[in-house]
Amino acid sequence: MIMDPLLAAARIAQSGMSAQSERLRIVAENLANASSTGQTPGSDPYTRKTITFRSEFDDLVGQDLVRAAEGRRDSASYRIEHEPGHPAADAQGFVKYPNVEPLLELGDMREANRSYLANLQMVKNARDAVNAIIDLLRTTS
Repeated sequence: MIMDPLLAAARIAQSGMSAQSERLRIVAENLANASSTGQTPGSDPYTRKTITFRSEFDDLVGQDLVRAAEGRRDSASYRIEHEPGHPAADAQGFVKYPNVEPLLELGDMREANRSYLANLQMVKNARDAVNAIIDLLRTTS
């Protein structure tokens, strides 16, 4: 069963909002851990997470919806600094820092936020169109 095109558009946009919300959560986690070193000397620090999206066919809508796929760990190398007095320093005095680049994360956050807001506007437009149709039906009856 395929639903009303306006409601289908709203459902598609809602799936986009959900995916972007998950993306924002991952970015926030990365930013929060941008300085997190390992717990023991020489151990690995926090590893940046990434997210991908996949399409998933929805029978109710009759269209593909976007979903956040399983998050992955970024394979980029860690930043290494020489800090002999640091609690996480290895035997040579080197500390591994996360492979998180705050400026890239902030750019990703901005893009995710804009995508979320665009999907939100689509939901609002679909709702307004449905309300306009209901108002037209009320005035004609």
